Amino acid sequence: MKRALVLLGLLAAPAAAQQVNDYPTEARVEYAVACMATNGESADALQRCSCAIDAIAGVLPYQDYVEAETVLRMRQTTGDRSGMFRGGGMMEAMVADLRRAEAEAEILCF
Repeated sequence: MKRALVLLGLLAAPAAAQQVNDYPTEARVEYAVACMATNGESADALQRCSCAIDAIAGVLPYQDYVEAETVLRMRQTTGDRSGMFRGGGMMEAMVADLRRAEAEAEILCF
């Protein structure tokens, strides 16, 4: 029985690791480049910015990250369409989750 549970746990481990590491390389690089533009283009900034996106990925699933980033980007546009991204509890909750993940990354990496 114990061996069966251990085997089951080992089989589930890759799936759990995949969920934590579900950010595509392109998204990680995009974040790091934008972060470095803000924090200086140095080796130290690269290390800190890479750490930050890894920390964010550790607490926020990629789909949630994409949704929150979309809301933030749409809020920067003008016109009627951007208004629907400015209000609403669901939009605020998405952005709040991203902000919490960013705050944790700031503490851990900077």
